[in-house]
Amino acid sequence: MSRAQRLLDLIQILRRHRFPVSGAVLAEELGVSLRTVYRDIDTLKSQGAHIDGEPGVGYVLQPGFMLPPLMFSEEEIEALVLGGRWVTSRADEPLQKAARNAMSKIAAVLPRDLQRNLETSTLLIGPARKPPKDTSLPAIREAIRRGRKVDIAYADDKGRETQRTIWPFALGFFDDVRVVVAWCELRQGYRHFRADRIRSLKIADTPAPKGRMALLKEWRALENVAQP
Repeated sequence: MSRAQRLLDLIQILRRHRFPVSGAVLAEELGVSLRTVYRDIDTLKSQGAHIDGEPGVGYVLQPGFMLPPLMFSEEEIEALVLGGRWVTSRADEPLQKAARNAMSKIAAVLPRDLQRNLETSTLLIGPARKPPKDTSLPAIREAIRRGRKVDIAYADDKGRETQRTIWPFALGFFDDVRVVVAWCELRQGYRHFRADRIRSLKIADTPAPKGRMALLKEWRALENVAQP
C-alpha cells in the first residue's frame, strides 16, 4: 500500500468514528505499526487536518477536512466511472447532464495518474432498453428535495385517470420504468406510481406533513413486514 493510500484510509477510518479511537485500533485496521500511525497523524495535521487527541487517549477527526488534492482509491474510481456511465445511459436527460458534469469536475481535480484511471476505465454498462420519456422526473425530484406535496393526474394500466395528492420521497430507476414512491392521500397509504403514467403534475405550496427520511423509514418498515 502506498503512503498516499494509507493516509486516505486513515482519514476514512477516523471519519467512521464519532468518538476518539485509539492508535492501537488504527494501527490494527491499517496493518501498520503504532509508530507509523503516530507519524501519519502528524503528517495529516501538518496538511490541515483537525485531529484532536494524543497517544493513550485516542484521536478524533473534526469535520470539514479533505486531503489535497482530492484522492480516491482505484476501486473508488471504478465505482464512480461505473455509476456515472449507468446514469448517463439510463437516467432522464437532466440527470445524464449532471452526471457528465460531475465526472468532469472530479477529473479536473484528480492527480494525473488517477485522471488516467478515470479516462481509461474499461468497466462497461450493457445495452439499455430505450427508457420512457418521463418528463415529470425533474419536478418530482424538486418536490422531494423541498418536501412538498404534489398534485397529479395518474392513469392506471387501463388508462383510467384519477386525481391524487401525494407526498413523494423516493424514486426507483429500473430499465423499463421509473417508479415514484409516495404516500397517497386518496388511498391513505404508501403507493408506487409509474412515472410514465403521470399525465400531469403540479408541486403544491403545502409541505408534506412528514420529512422524506421519516417517510422512507416508515415505508421500509412496512415493506419488510409485507415480505414473506
